Amino acid sequence: MLKKIALSLIVASSLFASEKIFVVERESSSIAVIENDKFKNRMENFRNTNHSVVKFYKDEAYAISRDGYVIKFDPKKEIIEAEYKTSKSAIGFEISEYFVAVANYDDKSVDVLTKDLKPLKKIVTNSRNVGIKLYKNYMIFSQMDSDIISVYKDLNEGKKEPNFVLHKEFKNAGEMPFDAMLQEQSYIMGFFNSPFFGVVDLEKMEYKKIDVFLDEKKQQVLKVPHFGFWSLSKDEIFIPAVGDNKVFVYDKKFKFLKSIDIKGMPVFTSLSPNKDFLAVTFSGEDFPYLQILDTKTFKIIKEYKFDGKVLHVRWSNDKNELYVSVNDTDKIEVLDTITWKNIKTINDIKKPSGIFIFEER
Repeated sequence: MLKKIALSLIVASSLFASEKIFVVERESSSIAVIENDKFKNRMENFRNTNHSVVKFYKDEAYAISRDGYVIKFDPKKEIIEAEYKTSKSAIGFEISEYFVAVANYDDKSVDVLTKDLKPLKKIVTNSRNVGIKLYKNYMIFSQMDSDIISVYKDLNEGKKEPNFVLHKEFKNAGEMPFDAMLQEQSYIMGFFNSPFFGVVDLEKMEYKKIDVFLDEKKQQVLKVPHFGFWSLSKDEIFIPAVGDNKVFVYDKKFKFLKSIDIKGMPVFTSLSPNKDFLAVTFSGEDFPYLQILDTKTFKIIKEYKFDGKVLHVRWSNDKNELYVSVNDTDKIEVLDTITWKNIKTINDIKKPSGIFIFEER
């Protein structure tokens, strides 16, 4: 009887939850909408989408444009609701219950906006700002030009629109911070020109540097330009080493475990929902390739070569599918993650880049 009830609940939840896919169209100021693995709609007027990112918070959706606009849209109705220009160039943003925080390149500031994109506060740093993250009542970001990791605290403690003040700065953190990840209470920062990554313990407010190694002989990497987005499994951290043809593996305490040899210089690593597989994309002459790694054996189990640059991948949470953005040939390829066959092509997606999934209920 209990099994029947559980099965009924699973079936019911699947009936009321579905994935809607939003794909940034890199050169046409638009976002394509895909449902049931078919092109559904095209949302226009998203400004410069050359490096746009989309994020969701409950039933809200926000996009950030290369030319400094934050755009709020309704992911169900697929219409723009508001926009606000924070600067001439924005690089990243985070969303909470009461506000949106935006890291800016051009005017060297961080903006805090209401959820309807009204300005609350501009923090002037005199540096390009990257790696913005939120943790409890803290806002953390890094200053690329001054090598500082900044931690701001919300004096309103997350109960209403925030009042951020500087709480702590970690100076000389590393040369040219670029990309960050939040792992539980750890703010992890990568650098352009330092042979390590940095970790801030946000509970203890302590900072340490973790050396980046090429192989088991612990030869240091001289340059790690861009960690892309890292991948956090239950027990390991996978870091693409763009300076070499490797993916680094660390444990949760940042002990170096292994380096995995791969086809070329990696840009992104992306873990499957069950954490069993890792998808790796590449730059340069290896742009058209995608490799799949088994996270238990650390072996490459599948390699694909597409007819254009692979700019992004996204694993489905509902189906055994992996979506691949093939920029040059205007399509999304769909891979079956059990057979690893290429099972479908979604055409007429204009110069696709980022793939973002909204779970509609």
